[in-house]
Amino acid sequence: MLRTNRLKQKLREGKEVFGLFCSIPSPVVVEMIGLAGYDFVIIDTEHVLINPETIEHMIRAAEAVDLTALVRVPEADAGAILRALDGGAYGIVVPHIESIEQAEFIVKASRYFPQGERSLNGGRPGAFGKNSLLAYMSRANDEIMVIPMIESKQGVERIEEIVSVEGIDMIMVGTADLSQSYGVPWQTQHEVVRKAVRTVCSSAVKKDIPFCAIPRKLDEMDEWRESDVKAYVLSDERGIAFRALQDHLNKYVKEMKIKII
Repeated sequence: MLRTNRLKQKLREGKEVFGLFCSIPSPVVVEMIGLAGYDFVIIDTEHVLINPETIEHMIRAAEAVDLTALVRVPEADAGAILRALDGGAYGIVVPHIESIEQAEFIVKASRYFPQGERSLNGGRPGAFGKNSLLAYMSRANDEIMVIPMIESKQGVERIEEIVSVEGIDMIMVGTADLSQSYGVPWQTQHEVVRKAVRTVCSSAVKKDIPFCAIPRKLDEMDEWRESDVKAYVLSDERGIAFRALQDHLNKYVKEMKIKII
């Protein structure tokens, strides 16, 4: 049965929350992220090929360690959203949202009547029908999060319309694609990109919608906190693991060279 969404609860209480993108298709990795102390994980199916059974197992691993599991779907597609939620995800992250129509669509696809049109199912989130499915529908509408990602100039220009949609629970920005949209690919710290991100953040905060920052450097945290940001995605586990592996190897290579000298 669907439990309390601890990520959503903490945000309501004004607490800071920290998460990671998960791009390695393994329940063990999700379990490690939870045991390391993170509040939430975003399982990435936009840039990563993961079969549905593995996604479901990754969500189970998150549940086992009280980690809130969100799924980033490939696009604003009702079928992809439905399968992620029926697998037990506590929310969906949808990339490349650029209009109020798209925002309204993903809310309807994620929620049951009367807020939406999500297809009815008695699978694992509803305890396979063990408990009242009508009660599950109501609980799911309360607990599941709908999170658009703004990743283009068009999305930034229409952010006021997007955040006006009832049922949006958090807003994120993909600065890599955003930088490309503004003609400065991979220059995520370019002033035009930074200005766009601040615009999105300000619009979300004004509507009392949590903004989730993705800081690239530790010294960005003070600025985000001054903007009343409470949610943070601290990179993805692939990058963290890769840098840790490099540092581990370099430490031993450096030590060996010193001893040889």
